[in-house]
Amino acid sequence: MDARVFSTLNLPARQQLDAWRGWFDLFDVQFDASCEGFEATSETWNFGRFSLGRVKAPKLLASRTAKHLRRDSIDHWNIAIGQKRTLADAGGNRSIDVPAGVPFAASLGRDVVSFRDQDERLQLYVPRDAFPDLVPAFEAVEGRPLTNSMGVLLAEFLGLLARSAPGIPQSHVPALQSAIHAMLLACIAPSPDNDMIGAAPVAMTRKAVIRRIVDQNLHRSDLNTEFLCREAAMSRSQLYRLFETEGGVKAYIQRERLRRCLGEITNSIVSKRSILSIGEEFGFTDASSFSRAFKREFGLTPTEARHGDLSDAPLRPVLGRRLKAEVSSLVDILRQSAWP
Repeated sequence: MDARVFSTLNLPARQQLDAWRGWFDLFDVQFDASCEGFEATSETWNFGRFSLGRVKAPKLLASRTAKHLRRDSIDHWNIAIGQKRTLADAGGNRSIDVPAGVPFAASLGRDVVSFRDQDERLQLYVPRDAFPDLVPAFEAVEGRPLTNSMGVLLAEFLGLLARSAPGIPQSHVPALQSAIHAMLLACIAPSPDNDMIGAAPVAMTRKAVIRRIVDQNLHRSDLNTEFLCREAAMSRSQLYRLFETEGGVKAYIQRERLRRCLGEITNSIVSKRSILSIGEEFGFTDASSFSRAFKREFGLTPTEARHGDLSDAPLRPVLGRRLKAEVSSLVDILRQSAWP
């Protein structure tokens, strides 16, 4: 799926802030006038009635006032996750203080003034009128950090969505829209009925969490079921169910270790390392066992992989290209999601 991209990076420094204000005109944007330029980038993906944005911007003060509400009539809910702490004053003298990495919901139909340091943020925009069943849930959590386990899961889901977006075919958007809707119900308004509706995206997200933990710890000798359950705060039965189609947790870990070994063996930068030392780094202490497992997985031995033709080796998926779309502002994108 193509992203709609806006960036000030290629503009003269003196023009960058005005250009950003023109694009991100949901808010008035102010920043330290002593700084030179305003280097910022916005990527936005359209998932039907939902829009997902990833924004990188300098330290700033953003304010949305009655003037904006009258001018653009945007009344979306916004779920935001920043890498830095967010401080804000919302309508009715409500203060918002959200730690880094924690999602929170805010309404673009109310006045708000927010302050944040240089940051990269994810923003999920949800048209209020498109999903009336979500309105009570959003109103109940508006402005509050979602620090419970389901909030953590929601943050993981949105991060996974942003990482996957470039490779999602347009034909998958209707199913993805349903998954996002179900995930929001399960995470923001948990109940037996909503948990059942959100079971599939919740399981997908939990599995992505485990995949990330495995990827970050492939070199550990204690990478096993107990370790994963402890790190992901998950029961053994939950973990087993998630990886039942992968041949089990142990098989998945070994497969990922072998794939990492393949990358290290065929990487010209590190190819001077012995094959045995690479295998040992990822838990394969016996050369013969390593060679047999490697051949079962890839159809060739580690030595053949280092010196041979890898045309049949597993390839990473090709990501979709990004598109600089002909739209004048973020407001245009949000209007499209509100009125498809």
